[in-house]
Amino acid sequence: MGGLWWWVQATSAREIVERIAEVEVVTDADSWERAAAWNLPEVDLDAPDLPPGLGELRQQRDQQRRQPGFGALVGRSLVHLRCESQDEPDVICYWEVSADGRRLREVEIRGDSPGVRYTPDDWVFNTPVVDLYDPQAAAWEIDPEEFEAQWRCAGLNDDLAFGME
Repeated sequence: MGGLWWWVQATSAREIVERIAEVEVVTDADSWERAAAWNLPEVDLDAPDLPPGLGELRQQRDQQRRQPGFGALVGRSLVHLRCESQDEPDVICYWEVSADGRRLREVEIRGDSPGVRYTPDDWVFNTPVVDLYDPQAAAWEIDPEEFEAQWRCAGLNDDLAFGME
């Protein structure tokens, strides 16, 4: 998920995430106050033409809406996923994510190596890693037991553990 910002006029935060793919809606007052000084463009969600980036994400969501599994993971407090890396072959990630798509726990397996555990303390930023409306994400869903089995078998991140000594 990227880092483009707009003030979006809509009836609710939920309407924005239902109509725009890969978006995080910021609703806390402190963030709004900071963003007020950024001179962000203001857009109406119902406008026929949206700015570059946002328009493509609306089209992406329109395409997703027609696919089986659209929104299947929305509304759950915890979701467990198994995802093969798009950037690195032989890397499999097991994620436990919250209702907003942020990782709570992760196991990363590289090739034949044992898995490595990660928690929010291991990440400088913990932005959403998955759009829970995306039908592809629904295909990644696994049982909590499968995630827990990987978690039990995985070790701590040695680099992080070494740095703490």
